[in-house]
Amino acid sequence: MKIFQFTCLLCSTLASIGLFVKADAVQDFPTLTVTINGIQNQKGQICLRIYDNESGFPLGDNSRFKNQCTKIIGNSLKQEFTGLKKGTYAVTVIDDQNHDTKLNRDFLGIPEEGFGISNNPTVSIKTGTPKFEQASFSLIQNQTIDIVMKYSLDS
Repeated sequence: MKIFQFTCLLCSTLASIGLFVKADAVQDFPTLTVTINGIQNQKGQICLRIYDNESGFPLGDNSRFKNQCTKIIGNSLKQEFTGLKKGTYAVTVIDDQNHDTKLNRDFLGIPEEGFGISNNPTVSIKTGTPKFEQASFSLIQNQTIDIVMKYSLDS
């Protein structure tokens, strides 16, 4: 009888430890939810890129992390990303009308398609292209960020 009680105690202890380890593992990989508002077009696709450093940010297509395109349906979109480690990230969004997955710009470098950047920094001829530091945020737990689409440069 004592062996049975000991076995039950041991199994319940191990199960409890397993639950704590699983809970910690979930916390190591928080979910990032990106909400995009102000989509003006109803054709094409919305493409998101997640960067973990300034390399290629914001116009490069060499993001080492998540890249995803979704068909446009409506004026807003919510996209969840899982599997990201805790850290510092920035997100770019493109209203990709011609399905080439990049932000098309004119000969002066001015965007011809809608775009958005995490933290919604000012993008103008005077301020130039935002730096990673201006758009970055710390992801340490489940988080939602809001991005507003721009279809022209800020004044």
